[in-house]
Amino acid sequence: MSSLAGMLQEKGYTITGSDHNIYPPISTFLKRLSIPVNNGYSPSNLHPTPDLVIVGNVITRNNPESEELLKLDIPYLSMPQALKKFAMNTKKSIVIAGTHGKTTVSALTAWILEVAGLNPSFMIGGIAKNFNRNFKLSNGPYFVIEGDEYDTAFFDKGPKFLHYGPYIAAITSIEFDHADIYKGIEEIKDSFTRFIEIVPKEGTVCVNSDDPLAVDVIRGAQCPILSFAIRSDADLTVGDVTSQDGKTGFTIFKKNMEFVRVTTNLFGNYNISNILAATAISSVIGIPHETIVRAIETFKGVKRRLEVLGEYKDVMVIDDFAHHPTAVSETIKAVKSHYGNRRLVAVFEPRSNSSRRNIFQNAYADSFTGADLVILPEPPMMDKIPLNERFSSPKLIADLKKRGIEAHYFPDNHALLDGLLAHIKPGDVILIMSNGAFDNIQGRLVDHLKQKI
Repeated sequence: MSSLAGMLQEKGYTITGSDHNIYPPISTFLKRLSIPVNNGYSPSNLHPTPDLVIVGNVITRNNPESEELLKLDIPYLSMPQALKKFAMNTKKSIVIAGTHGKTTVSALTAWILEVAGLNPSFMIGGIAKNFNRNFKLSNGPYFVIEGDEYDTAFFDKGPKFLHYGPYIAAITSIEFDHADIYKGIEEIKDSFTRFIEIVPKEGTVCVNSDDPLAVDVIRGAQCPILSFAIRSDADLTVGDVTSQDGKTGFTIFKKNMEFVRVTTNLFGNYNISNILAATAISSVIGIPHETIVRAIETFKGVKRRLEVLGEYKDVMVIDDFAHHPTAVSETIKAVKSHYGNRRLVAVFEPRSNSSRRNIFQNAYADSFTGADLVILPEPPMMDKIPLNERFSSPKLIADLKKRGIEAHYFPDNHALLDGLLAHIKPGDVILIMSNGAFDNIQGRLVDHLKQKI
């Protein structure tokens, strides 16, 4: 929604918005654009009456502003509808979909196209550091966008990515998620199957063939398929992986022939897979090899995706968006491997609609393997989850202790910060994972550490 707001403002429209809890980096981004955001939802926010209302999928039918919107009988669109109408209608869409990696693949793909001089438009679910923004409108032929399988709006319960008319589609992975709207993995797969079916014959699907569900849903594709993988056979594969001076190097092979040798500041197997996905897309477009290499080498990443906030008094603080059990597991593995024998303190807020439910209760017990110390709060907004479906932080703490992992639970975020500060030791790497504000634990921790220097 913030990306779309910025795009529409650049087109000359006057933009206002409402949000219940806006936090950095998006709050500071919108402030920089001088786009005013009302704190909370109220019928008064729709007076004076706007010409058009764009409704985000967090807005329910009984939200006070949606109630007022329907009373006023003024035009409204969902975010994907508005994006298609105002920004994507003349472009070839590159839609990156999947449970994991969408934001990094989208940001890297946009950067490769930028370095190639193709002047892409894009909308990304995070602040891409190379652009210092999450959107761009241009006169180039391509539009890069994350394709989210979550529903579109209270008046359109279909997946958002069905609105984007993919010319090139990529699928990074498929796992069960969004337990609030999907009943099981078959419903998730059905959404992705429908997505692949709308890629035109002259388009291309790029797929992670390490993921059997992703391979399964592309069987009905009517267009060429380009596969990529780390572990299995694919059109694009990886070899000769090295790590030196904080950089990861590896060779990408295409059809078993050396394609490019790349070096990146990113680390972890899942980021190698992300780079493969962006390289696959770029090779479909026909971007020169040397341009791909240069773009990967200069790619700075995305805010809140393994973002190093700093090192203070020999304590490293990293912020990440991980919330699905697989993402938590892969993030911990990547950080532990990259920082060697330093003690890893994992601080995790179960905040997403799925992680606040007990559907992943047991899976999370496996996710923290590799962490030396785990700290959890009571999840927020638990009153919105039926009692028999609620995730339990104390139960996860008990399960981790049974596995020999030191773990602590705190009933609120204020107590959590105090507890975290009490457990920190010089040499620690603090990995903070949440898909929300987390009461700005990250920034407050950094402020406390700075005071000790």
